Amino acid sequence: MSGHSKWHNIQARKGKSDAQRGKIFTKIGREIAVVVKNGGSDPVSNPKLKDVIAKAKQNNMPNDTIERSIKKAAGELAGVNYESCTYEGYGQGGSAVIVECLTDNKNRTAGDVRHSFDKFGGALGSTGCVSYLFQRKGIVEVEKNDSVNSDELMLFALDLGAKDIVEYDDSFEIITEANEHNKLSDELTKAGYTILSAETRLVPDNYIDLEGDKLTKFNRMIEALEDLDDVQDVYHNVNIPEEDEEDNE
Repeated sequence: MSGHSKWHNIQARKGKSDAQRGKIFTKIGREIAVVVKNGGSDPVSNPKLKDVIAKAKQNNMPNDTIERSIKKAAGELAGVNYESCTYEGYGQGGSAVIVECLTDNKNRTAGDVRHSFDKFGGALGSTGCVSYLFQRKGIVEVEKNDSVNSDELMLFALDLGAKDIVEYDDSFEIITEANEHNKLSDELTKAGYTILSAETRLVPDNYIDLEGDKLTKFNRMIEALEDLDDVQDVYHNVNIPEEDEEDNE
């Protein structure tokens, strides 16, 4: 797993300013709007909505805000229609970047995304130019504490169909097939493990390393993309050194 994908999760659990929190709530609200429109307002029958609600709660989004977003998406309240769009391109050193967006104005979003690529030495590409380098996987993040035995967790997860497990300082990331993360999360919870997140994510087949100015520009490009209101997720295949993650805290 890349350092960046881990940092994405770390950010979600750390305190944020009101402005940052508001931006995250806006992004999650858009995501709720789309998954409800496509799959209905009941999280029991709409697993994608269940995932987004879990993400909202992980980011301390108030329950009434979540419920209002669901009602708005279901047509009970006035709302905006958002559509999904994905952009692919290249960063420093030929790195691969995929940007997933939800927008009510594709022209605006395309211009903003292109500008972020161009500003930091990247280039927006055509559909399919880098997506073949990634696979969508289910990721379940488990809290590491004194009661968790890593060997027991690994054996238990593998018995449940997990494909891999990665250990970090404060958590374990368990990788499974894209549609299996909710089942895996439920079983781990029943077994007494604390789940920090359960979601699907694009995972690159291989990673590349960048150094010096190239790494600096790449990090700034990713930050600029993630700061765009229309951008929901940014995926890439660059290894981000731990010290760079800490510098961004």
